[in-house]
Amino acid sequence: NRRRCYQQHPHMFRGGNTGSVVALRSHPVFTFYPQYISITSSTLFSYFFRIEICKCGHMKSVHCAEAFNYVGPHSDDWHPKTHTREVPTDAFGTMNFTNLGKNSAKYVRVSVDTPPEKLFELLTSCWQLDVPNLLISVTGGAKNIVMKPQLRNMFRRGLIKVAQSTGAWIITGGSHAGVMKHVGEAMRDSALSSTSKDGKIVAIGIGTWGIVYNQESLIRSSLPAEYAINEGKQGRLSFLDYNHSHFILVDDGTHGIYGVEIMLRAKLEKFIAKQTIGKSVGINIPAVCLVLGGGPGHLGREYDNDTPCVILEGSGHVADVIAEVATLPLSRITVEQVQKHLKTFFAKDFDCFSEDEIIEWTKKDIMRMPQLLTVFRMDKKVNKELDMAILLSHPLYESVDYHGQDNWEHQLKLAVAWNRMDIAKCKIFKDDWLLKSTGLRPVMMVEALIADKSNFVRLFLENGMNLQEILTKSVVLELYNNLSSSSLIYRMIQMHHVSNVLQELLGDFTQPLYHLQRSSSKFAVFIHVSLSDPIRDLFIWAILQCRTELAQIVWEQCQDCLAAALAASKILKELAKKEEDTDGSEEIQNLAEEYEKHAIVFNECHRRDEERAQKLLIRISKSWGHTTCLRLALEADNQNFVAQGGVQALLTKIWWGQLAEDTHLWKVLLCMLFFPLIYTGLITFRYSHKKMHLKPLTCWCRLQHFYSAPVIVFYWNVVSFFGFLWLYAYVLMMNFQKQPVWQEILLYVWVCTLFCEELRQAEIYFSKIWNVFDVLSFFLIGCSNFRLTPTTLYFGRIILSIGFIVYCLRLVDIFTVNKNLGPKIIIVKRMLKDIFFFLFLLGVWVVAYGVARQAILIENETRLEWIFRGVVYQPYLTIFGQMPSSMDSKLVPILDSNGKPAFPTWLTIILVCIYLLFANILLLNLLIAMFNFTFQMVQDNNDQIWKFQRFGLIKEYHCHPTFPPPFIILVHIYLFFKRVTKRKEDKRYKQFSNEEMALLSWESFMKEIYLMRLQQKLSNSNEQKIQDLADR
Repeated sequence: NRRRCYQQHPHMFRGGNTGSVVALRSHPVFTFYPQYISITSSTLFSYFFRIEICKCGHMKSVHCAEAFNYVGPHSDDWHPKTHTREVPTDAFGTMNFTNLGKNSAKYVRVSVDTPPEKLFELLTSCWQLDVPNLLISVTGGAKNIVMKPQLRNMFRRGLIKVAQSTGAWIITGGSHAGVMKHVGEAMRDSALSSTSKDGKIVAIGIGTWGIVYNQESLIRSSLPAEYAINEGKQGRLSFLDYNHSHFILVDDGTHGIYGVEIMLRAKLEKFIAKQTIGKSVGINIPAVCLVLGGGPGHLGREYDNDTPCVILEGSGHVADVIAEVATLPLSRITVEQVQKHLKTFFAKDFDCFSEDEIIEWTKKDIMRMPQLLTVFRMDKKVNKELDMAILLSHPLYESVDYHGQDNWEHQLKLAVAWNRMDIAKCKIFKDDWLLKSTGLRPVMMVEALIADKSNFVRLFLENGMNLQEILTKSVVLELYNNLSSSSLIYRMIQMHHVSNVLQELLGDFTQPLYHLQRSSSKFAVFIHVSLSDPIRDLFIWAILQCRTELAQIVWEQCQDCLAAALAASKILKELAKKEEDTDGSEEIQNLAEEYEKHAIVFNECHRRDEERAQKLLIRISKSWGHTTCLRLALEADNQNFVAQGGVQALLTKIWWGQLAEDTHLWKVLLCMLFFPLIYTGLITFRYSHKKMHLKPLTCWCRLQHFYSAPVIVFYWNVVSFFGFLWLYAYVLMMNFQKQPVWQEILLYVWVCTLFCEELRQAEIYFSKIWNVFDVLSFFLIGCSNFRLTPTTLYFGRIILSIGFIVYCLRLVDIFTVNKNLGPKIIIVKRMLKDIFFFLFLLGVWVVAYGVARQAILIENETRLEWIFRGVVYQPYLTIFGQMPSSMDSKLVPILDSNGKPAFPTWLTIILVCIYLLFANILLLNLLIAMFNFTFQMVQDNNDQIWKFQRFGLIKEYHCHPTFPPPFIILVHIYLFFKRVTKRKEDKRYKQFSNEEMALLSWESFMKEIYLMRLQQKLSNSNEQKIQDLADR
């Protein structure tokens, strides 16, 4: 038996005319064909008019020996039923259409008696096609059909649209002629115009094996098969259409006889129509027959299967005859009328029809089941598009079923399965929609969510569906059990796993979004997940899969929309870091930026009511990990949001505490030096309008408000840090004794208080670069204990000196509060990254030149320090103009026969010239260009970057203890005892429990205004106007 393989497994086979197999038997894909699929082989050779051709149509040479020694009944009259036998198929796999680019298709040769269930298994399991939501059987003229350009374009456009939107299978005869050719050209247009997201259309050609031209190329040993098309040489045979995706070639042992596949095709279509759509839809796959041209008798088997037929008027022949009489009442349809139209549309072939044939055809194709006929006319407004005519032709889309019952449930199921919102609007969602049974709504909503049919989700919401009622715990678990296999979160199948991943993506600063309640028994521990906000849960589910449109729809339903947008931005940015695919990471990052823009809904809130808007920023969101919008924006690195005027106004208010925001700096510094001035009125405090009737602040309140303001805490820490650096420098340079003096001991105590403060901030520590400098400085101070031993005294002093450098660098962080110096510090930090890249390139040239120079001038140097000096140190200094005196000295003692150095020392002059050319000119200018690019990039966003850096500084000193080091140790002792005694810590962020709902309702109202303005802006854009014109 000959067997063929798929192109993707060539290593499993070896060539040869016999098609022998090395490892085929053990592979489940390839064993399917010979095990379940058979073909027909002739067992009798019967001469046809004494020539070397059998009555089956095959040449004598292709028959087996058994055919010439046949003994049995009817040995003179060849018949497929009695003179053939079934053998395993010898033609299957993938064929490439030569001279036609990358066109390829899967194919199989089957017996005419193959069970349809085996073919369906072949299509879905072996070829891995998704079960269709619609079956379109295209039939009609097998010869060239002449259609008007407008009708031809409408046919192609409608067929592509209905197939792409519904996920349909299109079944044709598969040959490159007639109606099949038009279908193939439609597939070609679809492949050229569609994107990868549209999906590939499935076009299955079910044809006769015996009429395929060049069929020998499909059973030879090449892998995959190479199928050549040479039009004009096929004679009475046919080529396969190269635009179809799959072929089932039916064989009954004959050759050159058309129509062998008709019965098997009808059985397969009937079997497919009995299968169900999806798990939750629960209805059979609708089948529709599309008729173009053709001859009498085409519709008989379609009527036998109760398949509705769409007749394309203008395609010629029988289609036009039926279109002329189908709209008439049955009582007015006469044989004379049919004869008249046959004579018109068949012209030359009319004489071939007898009166009895016409009568029989009229009864079977026209008068038998008129309710299954739909005529598509280009000038008919109801069926303006062919896709609508195909979809609405099915009986399931009648307003009532065969029993007179309301049919809207089936209509809704089909509309969702086909993803056709336009049909749902015109057929289902009418004025009486809310009065209909609601039992099906949750099921179809979940189906639309899983299938990412965002247009239906929006349609359901617009027509009264309530997400709060639909999204139960079981529904959310079902959503996570049906995650898209292409998403990063696909491995998540249980809610406590989802909670852990969200905690990792959002960060440890939030509490778990899903609280786990554990109830243990003697034998098992059960985990129960509490779902407090179903809309939030659906939004997270959509965000984790990057379903842009669906997430947008659900975000519009979120009550806490500002926190939701900021949290989505944070989650998406973390997902982008984990995504290995570059395009996927960029797509996720773009979606994160979209939700950064959505967070600008805060502008609407701030314009309407500044006080309420600021409460939104510092309100603790229970739905998003008991954190605030400000904290979410900081952790998500959302610079656009923080740079908004409303956010900056709040930050300024927080920075000044209870002090008036217009207080001059000199007044603040003066009161810091001499605090009794606080009571003289030199410093003014901020009062709200609601508190004007209260008594003036007491002396204690004035003192407390002044010293607890973050700006005062910051300046005291600046003064403290300068004092620390002065003490550090004094000990190093002026009073560093063998035994530590009291100043040095004070320095160590001071460092200990700084270390305690860093421990207090250890919650999210290393996310800030300056904290890394703190750890390094503490490490160096710890290592300086070597100075306590006389033998390592000087070594400890060196470590202390290096530690002083690190602390001086830490001083740079203080200046980020300044609007002019802050961005410059950011530029310096980013330039450091450029320097590391530059040093790598420079190191290559330094080592290359240094090794070559050392080898030329010095022979077999073994001292490591001198090797380092010659290879690295001296070439590095050469860049800055310090030329070594021994650059071309005769250091090599080996001489030649003339008494001169054997090594060409003059070569070092050439090398140093080349080295300086690349190092001084090329690389240094590259570094300057990199610095210029970095500077320009930061300068363009100067204000935005500074505002975000200022936010981080304000956050740090808002939570900072009031006392500066070293007195900060008193606060640490107080916090330690409070934690030991388990006293509840005061919350810095306010909770507005009394006005929570009113605040969220006002936020939702502002969100609606924001969305309305966004929609108006979109509708006025040129792109939208062009899209509207295209839709028309």
